[in-house]
Amino acid sequence: MAHGSKVVIYAALIGNGLISITKFVAASITGSAAMFAEGIHSVVDTGNQVLLLHGLKRGAKPASPRFPFGHGKEIYFWSFVVAILIFALGAGISMYEGIHRTLHPEEITSPMVNYIVLGAAMIFEGVAWWFAWREFRKQMGTRGVMESVQASKDPTTFVVLFEDSAAMLGLILAAVGLTLSQVLEMPVFDGIASISIGVVLGITAVMLAIRTKSLLIGEAATPELVEDVTRRADVLDAVETVNEVLTLHMGPHYVLLNISVDFKDSLDAGAIEQSVDRLTKDIRAAHPDIKRVFIEAEARKSKDGSDSA
Repeated sequence: MAHGSKVVIYAALIGNGLISITKFVAASITGSAAMFAEGIHSVVDTGNQVLLLHGLKRGAKPASPRFPFGHGKEIYFWSFVVAILIFALGAGISMYEGIHRTLHPEEITSPMVNYIVLGAAMIFEGVAWWFAWREFRKQMGTRGVMESVQASKDPTTFVVLFEDSAAMLGLILAAVGLTLSQVLEMPVFDGIASISIGVVLGITAVMLAIRTKSLLIGEAATPELVEDVTRRADVLDAVETVNEVLTLHMGPHYVLLNISVDFKDSLDAGAIEQSVDRLTKDIRAAHPDIKRVFIEAEARKSKDGSDSA
């Protein structure tokens, strides 16, 4: 786990913890549904950061006889739990409160308190978002945002980025709802803002659930890594042809690699062993994330997958 990613989580944890307290205080003073929804949002985000840190700690546990490939997928599991919590608690409670206040609007008192809290929250959230964006940019390279999310095998950075982005958008919606409620003297806009915040959280949760589910099931390494491994195996004098290269991410920085190659028939067992050892060391030196390498000696396969003579 990169140190920078932990900094992102800690920054979001501290920011959301402080913000949630101020939002609930403001909601109790003013009676704003949008502010209450924002308070729930920040509490859920705070809990999510705790779960991500727990996942990182569990994922760092060493391999054991029961878990021979380690516990790296723990971070994928807990990231999926985070998505569920955002949907069930964040979106669910915000929409429920919003619908209730829309059907039964109540006048907001001391609106200036809400504006002060929203301004402070935007500063805290903005700082947390900047940390998350800075770390995410390191992974982007020349890719776009969504392309980088699809390519990333470390959910901690994009989960926090999505959370912080949803938080910033939620604050804007809350501010718009409160302003309309005050200017137009129509408290119903406060409830509508709460519903809108719930919708934003729901969309965020679904996007995160889809992405983390894919990682949890098991994704291959990047095509660039597979192509490089194939090339390194193919240039060996001992290799007749490379049949297949299979990879699986067991964690953000743990790749399991299986290569099927057809060795030249003229080689004896000792020469094959030396070639396997050389190839394994070469691959691990070039790609430190590849922790386990399995090389299968198989006859050349035809296009339909059967052995060719």
